[in-house]
Amino acid sequence: DGRVLSMPPIINGDHSKVTLDTKNMLIECTATDLTKANIVLNTLVAMYSGYCEQPFVIEPVRVEYEDGTVHVTPDLTKATMETTNTLVNRGVGIGIAIEETIALCKKMQLEAEKVGEDGLYVTAPITRTDVLHPCDVIEDVAVAFGFNNVEERTPDCATEGQPFPINQLADMVRREGFSVKGYTEVLTWVTVSHDENFDSLQREDKGTTAVKLSNPKASEFQECRTALLPGILKTLRENRGAKLPLRLFEVGDVVLLDPESEVGARNRRHMAAVYASTSAGFEVMKDLLDHLMRVLGYPFEGEKFSLDPTSCTDNAFFPGRRANVVVNGQRVGVIGWIHPKVLGNYSLEFPCSALELDLESFL
Repeated sequence: DGRVLSMPPIINGDHSKVTLDTKNMLIECTATDLTKANIVLNTLVAMYSGYCEQPFVIEPVRVEYEDGTVHVTPDLTKATMETTNTLVNRGVGIGIAIEETIALCKKMQLEAEKVGEDGLYVTAPITRTDVLHPCDVIEDVAVAFGFNNVEERTPDCATEGQPFPINQLADMVRREGFSVKGYTEVLTWVTVSHDENFDSLQREDKGTTAVKLSNPKASEFQECRTALLPGILKTLRENRGAKLPLRLFEVGDVVLLDPESEVGARNRRHMAAVYASTSAGFEVMKDLLDHLMRVLGYPFEGEKFSLDPTSCTDNAFFPGRRANVVVNGQRVGVIGWIHPKVLGNYSLEFPCSALELDLESFL
């Protein structure tokens, strides 16, 4: 008819405005996330449908995309889950009959049916998108029952918290390993750019180690670090005007790809140190390494702890001034004089020696 319905996002047209007499309307929801769009759409149609000409009658819409994908909206499929009255009672800390549990679920807009002697089949309405797991049912029963009505009781067992072994070891290394040698701790970002992680260190990215972010907001946060060395070198770069020598260390997690892990990656605790000075030779970092090994229970270089310069191919370090750190026959880290090209990549004009070890190997 040539009538203007609306001019989004400026204003709705007079012809399409909603009044108390409106009985039919088209609800359109646009979003970049399909799941969130469905949640909003289901909530709106559920609320408005009660005022329709035919109450609670919703006409679906077939949406066809350019790639041929077809969606029929709204999707009014209700979420369902199974649990038991025993599990609900144990989770809340009460002891009520299954009939009372069903009544409490009804208070929270959940339809619950008795299955067998103790089972519950729970259905959540389309407006309760927060109900995803039986734990959510237990929480709703607790809310309906009333937290203040749950009887207080002493736990059946007493537990004492204690640090994880890796955290205890990390604290000991910070205190007795680095601090007593005059090193200052730094704390850097876990995310770095691809160049900082590989190219700037002259290391090859084989695609099997670094966890990459799919949509980084900045070039400095493209992937998770696979080593601590880039963060310390960046710290030196930002403080290159400070008086030499500079002694910096960091004890923190790196993130590595792991196909066997549930999430496809795993954290690994590392420790690293850099000595920056005009006299930053290999022997300075070797002295620190010997001290760290004594703290970790390897007092003398020999059968259990040794350096292997022959097998070391890490191009972040200068050839002939680098070595793999080997403990009990396994490589646990690297030590050496940082390559001049690497120093140039980080805008550093003074020599640096460094080491980096896998701390978890010493547990």
